[in-house]
Amino acid sequence: MTGTARLFLLLPGFVALCLANLGYANECSVKQPHPLTEEQLALIRGDLPEAETLYRQKVAQQPKDYELMAGLVRTLLAEQKVDEAESTVKAALAAAPHSVELLTALAEVQYRQGVPWDMEKPLQTAQQTDVCYPRVHLVLARYLRFNSYYASSLKEIKLAHQLDPYDPDIRRMWMRTLPLKERIDELKAYLAAKDIDPDALRRGQEELAVLESRADNQMSGCHLASPVTATEIPFTPIMRDAQNIRGWGLDVYFNDHKSRLQVDTGAGGLYVSRSVAEHAGLRPITRFDANGIGDKGPQGGYLAYADSIKIGGLEFRNCVVGVSDRRSIVDTDGLIGMDVFSSFVVTLDFPWRKLTLGPLPPYAGTAAATPSLNTEEGSSSEDSGEGSAAAKRDSAAAKGPHDRYIAPEMKSWTSVYRVGHDMIVPTALNNKRMRLFIIDTGAFRTSISPSAAREVTKVHSDANSIVKGISGNVANVYSGDRITFRFAHLQQEHDSVLSFDTSGLSKNTGVEISGLIGFDLLGLLVVKIDYRDGLMDFQYSADRGYQHIR
Repeated sequence: MTGTARLFLLLPGFVALCLANLGYANECSVKQPHPLTEEQLALIRGDLPEAETLYRQKVAQQPKDYELMAGLVRTLLAEQKVDEAESTVKAALAAAPHSVELLTALAEVQYRQGVPWDMEKPLQTAQQTDVCYPRVHLVLARYLRFNSYYASSLKEIKLAHQLDPYDPDIRRMWMRTLPLKERIDELKAYLAAKDIDPDALRRGQEELAVLESRADNQMSGCHLASPVTATEIPFTPIMRDAQNIRGWGLDVYFNDHKSRLQVDTGAGGLYVSRSVAEHAGLRPITRFDANGIGDKGPQGGYLAYADSIKIGGLEFRNCVVGVSDRRSIVDTDGLIGMDVFSSFVVTLDFPWRKLTLGPLPPYAGTAAATPSLNTEEGSSSEDSGEGSAAAKRDSAAAKGPHDRYIAPEMKSWTSVYRVGHDMIVPTALNNKRMRLFIIDTGAFRTSISPSAAREVTKVHSDANSIVKGISGNVANVYSGDRITFRFAHLQQEHDSVLSFDTSGLSKNTGVEISGLIGFDLLGLLVVKIDYRDGLMDFQYSADRGYQHIR
């Protein structure tokens, strides 16, 4: 049995243990107000070299202060020095194997390394050592959220904040759990601080503008205006050249102006070109930057409102859309991330060229919720739901975040990880290494990072292949020799596997991403997605190169 299979079998029991420990944590004392240290302030404002220098100086003076050592490890992670962070924390643990600070830091390193199945042991030991340590509950909250255990994650982050409301990392995650008005007030206070990373400041300002706009439109937020709650929509081809299809699209009408958006599980929400937005008369909200594959970095654009969005027989009103400053996006009108349909069961039937949307199974003892178009990062499964327009309409439906629910009809589906819009599947490479790959229908070819490829095969420079994304072309492209990819219940061999640096993806998701499962594999399948519960199902054609693994 693989490590991944073991993880998904034991996780519910691990969650039960976490919740049991919450009872003991109620007896913990709360940290009193304390000023941030100079190294903490350097880390918060994004001066990472200075933060590392200060931490190293203090660790040298106080080698048994394990909180300082954990702070150094977190700084190394922020600098993307993942290997150095691992060696640092493991060396420290050799001398202090029961340090709750170091055990928690090790779990943070393992999360960033993309081996979340290794996190349970240090987290369990850390809780047994000191259930009152605030950051262990922060890391637990991240881990549970990664696994679509949103209700359990909420309990952990609330406890972390109760124990230490002054930890900046805890405060940032806790803010996202608040009802809308409180979240706006808390975010304003956070942004008013003198010491803040410029990138964090920009992202916070974007978030605040969207939240304030949402508050102004509270009763008429993005909602389904048509009576249809299930539908079937045909795909339209997006051509690579005159002969070859590189993907599938959907005809989407913004304010009755037609556009063709590429179906892209690697993208989030709706992201359209400036020309589409101008023709449709979309109303700007705030500036924002979009990140994607390519070496040109974040791309400028703005968030806007669409009064009406029509897709097949569905119409949604008053929804947020991302707009690029460019007049085209990777040679298309734009991208439609399938997470916009996260309140449906999404079926991408590539052999029959159609998208099917169906109702999610309701939680036990609750009524089904009214579907909406989820055009902002996150999903209803993560939301508190307090004060939202959907909550007011669905008084009988389940509200607030829930833990992963596997309905009887989904027992055979694969549990996957989720970060924002990304569905991440553990993938075995040549039956030697288990790594994390994003399911990305917008990527024409399956790809792998050079470092992951070198673990299982030989890698060569490839001057003939071109990789292009939202952030432009990738400068250095490689090719890996034969690799067998095994994910879910499927296995397929690939020769000359496309390879390029995925460190940008890893930094953005906060977890090591070793590649993309692309359209060349997915385009032969029927792919079913339950975003709410972090579940996927892959149906294959035996005559097209796939092997079924039992």
